[in-house]
Amino acid sequence: MKLVYFSWVRERVGKTQEDIAPPTGVMTVADLIGWLAARGEEYAYAFENPKIIRAAIDRTHVPPETAIAGAREIAFFPPMTGG
Repeated sequence: MKLVYFSWVRERVGKTQEDIAPPTGVMTVADLIGWLAARGEEYAYAFENPKIIRAAIDRTHVPPETAIAGAREIAFFPPMTGG
């Protein structure tokens, strides 16, 4: 699956996107964030506060408990404000 990073998540990870194959135990967005945070210092920094990270699967915003099976693209971004 393809991961896409936006804003300060992208800056902290150090890349705009990557293709990954998470282990079988990674089943939800929250699991994926936890797995990514353990991949290295830059990921740990990007996902240090997982409760504020927003995600979209195939361009649809989803909550952390959403299953990732079958996802083609998962995007991660910080909270957005309007105005």
